[in-house]
Amino acid sequence: MANFNEQPEIRIRNSDDYREGYSNSVQVRMSVWDFFLAFGKALPGDGPGIDLQNFQGIYLSPQQAKALALMLQQNVANYEQTFGEIKLDPQFTQNGPVH
Repeated sequence: MANFNEQPEIRIRNSDDYREGYSNSVQVRMSVWDFFLAFGKALPGDGPGIDLQNFQGIYLSPQQAKALALMLQQNVANYEQTFGEIKLDPQFTQNGPVH
């Protein structure tokens, strides 16, 4: 008889098209059904602007988005406890998405 209080064994494996990349830009959009994260790179543009080159978009359920936010919050706190406070550019702390 199965015990419903037991945690299932979790096996993680990478799909054949798994890839890793560096992102210094993420834009977040949301709807009632999901969150969408567009990851990219901020590159120097021609003139005074910055060009954003997105390379991956990920949809998350609201539950997964909240779980991710909690995991990131805990990991950022652990990082800062180990390495010191992470400083953000003030223009990004009040205006929404961090690029």
